[in-house]
Amino acid sequence: MDAGRHGWPKPSAVMTFENGDPDENPWVAGKPVQEDIRIENYSPEWPACFETSRRIIAEVLPGIALHIEHVGSTAVPMLAAKPVIDIDLIVSDPDREDGYIPRLTASGYVLTVRERSWYQHRMLRYGHPRINLHVFGPECPEHFRHVLFRDWLCDHPEDRARYTAAKEEAKISVANAYDYNMKKQKTVREIYHKIFVSRGWSVG
Repeated sequence: MDAGRHGWPKPSAVMTFENGDPDENPWVAGKPVQEDIRIENYSPEWPACFETSRRIIAEVLPGIALHIEHVGSTAVPMLAAKPVIDIDLIVSDPDREDGYIPRLTASGYVLTVRERSWYQHRMLRYGHPRINLHVFGPECPEHFRHVLFRDWLCDHPEDRARYTAAKEEAKISVANAYDYNMKKQKTVREIYHKIFVSRGWSVG
């Protein structure tokens, strides 16, 4: 998949990490409760869980789900991860929630995050198995970064090991996934830099 082709965003957009509006409250039902961050060895059950979930999402959103992709660490063979399946769902307009939220809610998903200022992102959570379903619009740079990062880690064992070490360090003394993600952000951004350079993109 190449940026600028087949509906992917331009490299300049992919290399720009937007932060969204700091004054926007993204929590639909309040901030998440404290939880232990647990890292587990890779499990072949993770892609199987995704495939089951993908079929269900496609069935309840015919003509609405433009693309459904397994992303995040559970999508990378041999990579240790939190036992949470991350899925990107692409729809034509995330703001038209009435077209997909009620159907997903009826399937057991709960809308927990709404970030209109950050790529129109919505996140719905499924409890058992644990799934974080991220909703974006077409040509979303964040979705493309997810695909790039996943594919890079699949092909580069040295960065899988580096990322694993960053995860183990990041989980120490954190109370939620947001703090955990922020602690490993430096390593993530450094790996992205390598990805961009490898594709011949000009980076500052």
